[in-house]
Amino acid sequence: MGTEKDTQINSSSNFSDIAPIVVRRCTIEDLEGVIKVNELELPEDYPYFFYKSILDNYPESFLVACNSNKEIIGYIMWRVERTPTITSLKLKNNGHLVSIAVLKNYKRLGIATTLLSHSMKKIKKYKIDEYVLEVRISNFEATNLYKRFNFITHSIKEKYYRDGENAYYMTFKA
Repeated sequence: MGTEKDTQINSSSNFSDIAPIVVRRCTIEDLEGVIKVNELELPEDYPYFFYKSILDNYPESFLVACNSNKEIIGYIMWRVERTPTITSLKLKNNGHLVSIAVLKNYKRLGIATTLLSHSMKKIKKYKIDEYVLEVRISNFEATNLYKRFNFITHSIKEKYYRDGENAYYMTFKA
């Protein structure tokens, strides 16, 4: 099955080909599969070197979900950003959720929840003060997921996405 660090999700659905799902740390060999999931599910695309940079710098918090055939069916990646605090000139570390995606056929199985839960624990090891993310205002499923994790909407970023859609800027104290 893998290492004891792998997490298995047993789906209650009747789709025997998709259970169990394993969540584990991303490897360099996984990046092509991650890029494929991103291109199929999200309008935002990143170049290969971007994924590689996140993997090189924050490997603990770059996770993938794999089906029983060991195919990548979802992923999550974070980075750490140093930003000034609102109330002083001190700098703080933000764990910034860069991207999360799950293939359409695997949604509603708890995969995104598991990816988010496990990766938040992993990014915390980088001594972050706050979790932050942007999410499309129209993405109700993702917004509701983040609210279940106690993220609050801090502000709206106007025309944040390339297509002009606004984003909620959501935060949660670490």
